Amino acid sequence: MGSAYAGGVLHVDRPRVGLVSVGEEESKGNDVVREAHEALKASDLNFVGNVEGHDIFGGDLDVAVMDGFTGNVVLKTCETLAEFIIELVREEVEKDARGRLGEWLLMPALRAARRRSDPVEIGGAPLLGVRGCCVIGHGRSRPRAVRNGIRAAAEFHTSGVNGAIAAEARALGAAREAAGA
Repeated sequence: MGSAYAGGVLHVDRPRVGLVSVGEEESKGNDVVREAHEALKASDLNFVGNVEGHDIFGGDLDVAVMDGFTGNVVLKTCETLAEFIIELVREEVEKDARGRLGEWLLMPALRAARRRSDPVEIGGAPLLGVRGCCVIGHGRSRPRAVRNGIRAAAEFHTSGVNGAIAAEARALGAAREAAGA
């Protein structure tokens, strides 16, 4: 599902998919992770194998597969870390004139980076695997975030991702049936 979304909406050519585990070896992880590894390895996806937390943002994969609990913890930790770093930098640059000058020079790049990662600008995340289009935003979303969530939903709806997900699910089901026969 993530690969279909990365290809159809984010326009990533042949997305690299990694399975988040406690180690890179195939034997690592609980039963669910090991079973998911076998299914991903047998698929037509560009599966790069098991990855660890430090690999999620390293640039070597486009889709990180993990259970919902872990995903929620990672997402909320990243959001809070980003806010913390921004506040930390703001405090430091306001200490003296040289820092304020540096801030002024960097402001266009900092604003661009914020737009690329700000949940308000992104609008929400798609709920993949359901029939239809569902984008989930923050419970504390303001009007601009809701507007961007609607934009994200429109992009998702017109991308054809749901059809690609359904086709891949049918192919995986057929492969499992053939393997069990």
